[in-house]
Amino acid sequence: METHGYLKYHFVTKNMRRPKYFLGIEIAHQKYNIFLSQRRYALDLLEEIGLLRCKPASPPMKANVNSWFDDSHPLDDPGRYKRLIGKLIYMTVTRPDITFIVGVLSKFMHEPKEAHWSAALRILAYCKSCPGKGLVYKKYRHVHISGYSDSGYDGDRGNKKSTIGCCTFVGRNFMTWRSKKQDVVSPSSV
Repeated sequence: METHGYLKYHFVTKNMRRPKYFLGIEIAHQKYNIFLSQRRYALDLLEEIGLLRCKPASPPMKANVNSWFDDSHPLDDPGRYKRLIGKLIYMTVTRPDITFIVGVLSKFMHEPKEAHWSAALRILAYCKSCPGKGLVYKKYRHVHISGYSDSGYDGDRGNKKSTIGCCTFVGRNFMTWRSKKQDVVSPSSV
């Protein structure tokens, strides 16, 4: 028995057909692929923050992340920063290109400073340059699972931790991604 038939037999159900928009995610169906994006969500966020007419930026972060560990003044309204970072975290559902930088900025939610707010606004300006960027899932004849990882063992001045990242593919479809900090392991302690 097919899934829908099973559910219909046991529960009151209604087939809503293919979704086009769900929880801020736009879903475009084509014959052999599905495209997920948060274009409308990104544009609404730009409008909410007042950056809809800003100049697009590229790339989404400055090269020297350590410069964010500065002694600039704390923000007058840290709640605004927290709300923006929360919305950017939700955008990472379809935007793996901003995942790392949003993760870095989320670490400053307890006491955000002007430099952190500026970096968050730069992410929005980057998203303006490509608001419809998203994920494409194609139909492949195989479903081989493959994974990749990388790490930076230098650590950063702020916390002496290295950054590791990994992602997995099913077929050639990008399925999961993650980056995180971990303690630097010295060769003498191994």
